[in-house]
Amino acid sequence: MNISKIRFSFSALFACLVSVALFTACAGDSANSAADAAKEKVAAAANTVSNTADAAATAMKDAAAPVVPAGPTTTIKFEETEFDFGTVDQGEKVTHVYKFANTGNEPLIISNAKGSCGCTVPSWPKEPIPVGGSGEIQVQFDSKGKKNKQSKKVTLTANTDPAQTFLTIKGEVNAPEAAAANK
Repeated sequence: MNISKIRFSFSALFACLVSVALFTACAGDSANSAADAAKEKVAAAANTVSNTADAAATAMKDAAAPVVPAGPTTTIKFEETEFDFGTVDQGEKVTHVYKFANTGNEPLIISNAKGSCGCTVPSWPKEPIPVGGSGEIQVQFDSKGKKNKQSKKVTLTANTDPAQTFLTIKGEVNAPEAAAANK
């Protein structure tokens, strides 16, 4: 269930409880104790709504977080963590390979690699990299619809400390009108 739907449902419940409390408060002095009880129930419901919405938001955030491999950690060393592809025309795809080594004392397990947007797609080894072994992360940047300076990150999640490592691919994209003006 969507968090906004949860908040809307609880907001509607809260509005109904407030209406009941106000109605009973208008019934007269003899209803004051009932109104006070209704106000307490409204306050309790509001607190429950807030706590439930917070719990739902936390659960959704945790579900989106990449899973860090459990167990002992190791270290990863890249030949480079940033690549500048220079200038390309809009629509071109740029691919770069980032080479790395497992410089720790445990097998390296990369559990996830995610680009900062859909235009940046990484490929990574799914099998553990042995101690002293090496591997490659291939990153493809699609410049379709992009223009001017671009800088995209790839976030790797692995059994390293810290668990996330960042790779950057950047450069300049000539838009069609800019490309035609340069000719």
